[in-house]
Amino acid sequence: MLKTTPFHQRTAPLMLGQAWRRWSGHTVASTYDLLHDREYAAIRNAAALFDISPLQKYLVSGPGAARLLDRMVTRDVTKCRVGQVLYTPWCDGDGKVIDDGTITRLGEDRFRLTAAEPSYRWLSMNGFGLGVTIEDVSDPLGALALQGPLSRAILDAAAETPLDGLKYFRMMPNRIAGAEIQISRTGYTGDLGYELWVPAADAVAVWDRLMAVGRDYGIVPAGIWALDMARIEAGLVMADVDYHSAHRALIPDQKSSPYELSLDWTVSLDKGRYNGQRALAAEHARGPAWRFVGIDVNWESLEALYAEHGLPPAIPTVAWRSSTPIYRDDQQIGYASSGCWSPLLKKYLALAHIRAPHFAPDTQVEIEMTVEHQRRRAEAWVRKLPFFDPARKKA
Repeated sequence: MLKTTPFHQRTAPLMLGQAWRRWSGHTVASTYDLLHDREYAAIRNAAALFDISPLQKYLVSGPGAARLLDRMVTRDVTKCRVGQVLYTPWCDGDGKVIDDGTITRLGEDRFRLTAAEPSYRWLSMNGFGLGVTIEDVSDPLGALALQGPLSRAILDAAAETPLDGLKYFRMMPNRIAGAEIQISRTGYTGDLGYELWVPAADAVAVWDRLMAVGRDYGIVPAGIWALDMARIEAGLVMADVDYHSAHRALIPDQKSSPYELSLDWTVSLDKGRYNGQRALAAEHARGPAWRFVGIDVNWESLEALYAEHGLPPAIPTVAWRSSTPIYRDDQQIGYASSGCWSPLLKKYLALAHIRAPHFAPDTQVEIEMTVEHQRRRAEAWVRKLPFFDPARKKA
């Protein structure tokens, strides 16, 4: 039986089309309206409120907490200060990504790890003998993401302590509706945004306060369809869509390293020992065989394919998640894993894995399209990610 989140009694009545979906054993909204246009527009023009409670959440505490996380993930956890948040992948012994998430340093010996997949067993195996306590707080801790250019104004009005001084990828304790919560300046939309970590018992009160204050700022509850479009524009990788966990891949070719996912900046080769370090050092020396890149489809080329049949271009209204071949000089050089039409950028975009040496920015390629039941190819270009990176995100 699927579980519900702590905010379910508020989100369920808003579901006009009952467009529910699964996320880590929970029911969450694909979209609240019959279409997700208004929800996407709120992300880029006002503020959108997402229920992200199904994220896996773990408290890691004790004198060996920093050591455990540092030897598990690719980032240098010893440099993480109290109140700081790190985005990081973690790998198996071959340097292939198992999962990715965030680490928040709540205290000197206390951290919160978020993950896409259940990670309690992996944490316990790596923490054996280190004197750490690992607590799964996925259910007792609800989570919201408030994303968009007006998100700070809403939180300043709703929270007891203003957020004007909260820097990018930092966390602060705060209070909303009398509830003790934590707010981090993080998110999955590539825009100005915050994530709120809320005790489940206070979830409804916090939701009500945000919605009441946010009404004057155009706040809109939003679902996964709108989030998917925003994260593609931001060039953000998604587990089980853009890569397979090394723990669940069926063959070696289904696994990806941080370098192959273009997450070079998350790999620290000169810190203490950690899982996959030797393999990553060797890959860094020789160069990755693949890169995760953006694909910008030539609209005139796509339009011409449909014009041959006397039709206007047909593009999906919802972001797609499927393997789509990418070609160069009649040779398949990779595949797109997700894509969408960007209402903001007015472009048809995709995220793709491209084999060396074809992944240099502005390389001209072709992407497969099905037009009137025929497999055709539209011209496109390789682009460096992200597609959309507004200054307000970090300002």
